[in-house]
Amino acid sequence: MYGFPADLDLSSALGQETTQLCVGPYDLQFSFGPVTFAIQSRVEVRRNGGLIGSWEAGGWPESAFYQMLNTALQAFVVLDPKRLSLRLANGLELQLLDTSEQYESMQIYVGGLDGAHII
Repeated sequence: MYGFPADLDLSSALGQETTQLCVGPYDLQFSFGPVTFAIQSRVEVRRNGGLIGSWEAGGWPESAFYQMLNTALQAFVVLDPKRLSLRLANGLELQLLDTSEQYESMQIYVGGLDGAHII
């Protein structure tokens, strides 16, 4: 709904690993160190540009999501206002998509900051 700000700073997550993937009926949650993502919209897992897994509300993450566990975040890029790329040390890329024009699609909490980035 609001999109990803071009100046989104997730640098405190670089080099950090995620150890848990939390799945609810309408959200997917994970953290890289002090940065936590609570997502209610589509998430894609890509390798070499190709789609190898996805998650949407109401479903269970595909097995490709297990490959993100215990893997460090190497880079992040706001591709455009509707897509955030998280690149992992094992060659995976997570693309977080802002898919709603009517509702918030995710919250990004950065440790040390009050409140969340509402996307």
